[in-house]
Amino acid sequence: MRGLRLALALMFAASAASATAPASSIRPEPRGGAQAAVVTRSVTVPVFYNARIRPMPRPGASAAPTVLTPRIVQVVSGAAVTRSLRPPARPENLQRRNTVRAAGIRTQPAPVIVQGREGSVCNDPAIRGVRIQPIQGRMQGCGVQEPVRITAIGDVALSQASIMDCTTARAVKSWVEDSVKPAIGRLGGGLARLEVAGHYVCRTRNHQPGGRISEHGKGRAIDISGFTLRNDVTITVTRGWRDRAQGQILRRVHAGACGPFGTVLGPESDRFHQNHFHLDTARYRGGPYCR
Repeated sequence: MRGLRLALALMFAASAASATAPASSIRPEPRGGAQAAVVTRSVTVPVFYNARIRPMPRPGASAAPTVLTPRIVQVVSGAAVTRSLRPPARPENLQRRNTVRAAGIRTQPAPVIVQGREGSVCNDPAIRGVRIQPIQGRMQGCGVQEPVRITAIGDVALSQASIMDCTTARAVKSWVEDSVKPAIGRLGGGLARLEVAGHYVCRTRNHQPGGRISEHGKGRAIDISGFTLRNDVTITVTRGWRDRAQGQILRRVHAGACGPFGTVLGPESDRFHQNHFHLDTARYRGGPYCR
């Protein structure tokens, strides 16, 4: 009995020893003794980026890409990590253009500058601005053959760059120097800026349908709504015309424009000029028309 038990114990030990797992994989070795491994390497892959929203061209395509930007990407087992397939955001100016179109706003192209940088124009060192190319109006009778865009008369700025011809620019300069500055004197430190309400625009007189073309549409007119002093106080035509102190100044300024300009219209002329002075260089046989 003991012998039988001993024999069974020896057989069990031998069977357990033979069931031990092998130290290496039972898979066959690759040919030539090479070992399989996943290789990760960094390579430079040209990525073609087109600013427009179009699919990326394949490398080696005949069409030349807009921008060539080499980038480092990881290649794992022959597959490349590519850029996002989302289209690039639209440029800011394109978004603005679409917004303007959606709102129904009509825009006009900016005038082309002929003179390279701002300086003296109209052969007068006191008239500051730039020359621009001739303007062709959208209606018959509009346009300016030799326009300038004025920004200042001496040390007096214009609140907005104003387009006109040189005859009108010289009239503005004469009026500012001979009438506006003396009328204001040293009040508030003196005159600092003309508040421009309008200059060149192709339209009819007073925007009336079927009316004659305004002198604004010929580059011969400017509208002034007020005068800003060096202490930042503005004398406006709207409030100052009927004020006791400011009204005297504005009336002197209004009267002084009659001569340099052929037409001078103010609050007492009609309902269209309650808040500004209209000044233009049209000439009449009977002399200036001033109201």
